[in-house]
Amino acid sequence: MALLVMPALAGCQMVIFNPQGEVGHNIKWGIITTTLLMLLVVIPVIIMTFVFAWRYRASNTKASYDPNWAHSNKIEVVVWGVPCVIILILATITYITSHTLDPYRPLTSDKQPINVEVVSLDWKWLFIYPDLKIASVNELAFPEGVPVNFSLTSSTVMSSFFIPALGSMVYTMPAMTTKLHLIADHAGTFDGASANYNGGGFSNMYFKAHALSQSEFDSWVAKVRGAGQTLDVDSYKKLAVGNDGYFPVTYYGSIDEGMFGKIVHSCMQKGSDLCWAGAAREPEMAQKIDESTTPSPSKSGN
Repeated sequence: MALLVMPALAGCQMVIFNPQGEVGHNIKWGIITTTLLMLLVVIPVIIMTFVFAWRYRASNTKASYDPNWAHSNKIEVVVWGVPCVIILILATITYITSHTLDPYRPLTSDKQPINVEVVSLDWKWLFIYPDLKIASVNELAFPEGVPVNFSLTSSTVMSSFFIPALGSMVYTMPAMTTKLHLIADHAGTFDGASANYNGGGFSNMYFKAHALSQSEFDSWVAKVRGAGQTLDVDSYKKLAVGNDGYFPVTYYGSIDEGMFGKIVHSCMQKGSDLCWAGAAREPEMAQKIDESTTPSPSKSGN
């Protein structure tokens, strides 16, 4: 059955195993290394299963028969020693990669990193460039070979920010900031999305990430700055409203100072109209809970 399905998978792209950035390459080799180490146990076990079944079959009268056999030092050394060595190697690899692939760890580079602030909304992604004073929706751009320092938050439910070709996935959560550092080895366009289900518009919550040459990136910045819209409190309130279908790419040629910080802190305040989750929506959610648990007059009369 599995062999019949294989041709159908021929057109699928194994993005994780075709990484386009430093972090992605390290993750790829981590997966391959751990898989090969585990196969050192799995493959011999599978082979020995067939060998023993054939060797000690009922019709093979030449096989030795020892019903009183109970112990072998050699077997004990193998069945305990090999797994312990593999676990020790895996533990070492895990310890090293937990630090080298820490999403919060800045990447080493001789180039000045670019800062991008990410906000997950219903059902779209907002990218704010605080140093360039611009913003975009559902389109991310950055220069190739330049580290990108992401600061992420959510204005609604928890989401997961993931660009498979570049590396790690990180959650976005209201009222707090998470970090991520990525880099693209060369120019290209990569798919990004919310990797985990987070509500009705989940399937439309995707974007394109463009790694551009420096000149192309400068042209993109100029194009965004040419947009007449400004990302301020009023425009953000309109943007934060949930959308039906895919939200089109939108540019903001200028932004209010500290807009990202306002969004993060708004989710800590009750009654805030900038946030659609957390403490900002506690009164509203409490009212909905009361309405759902209070019996209607018609039902209470019965």
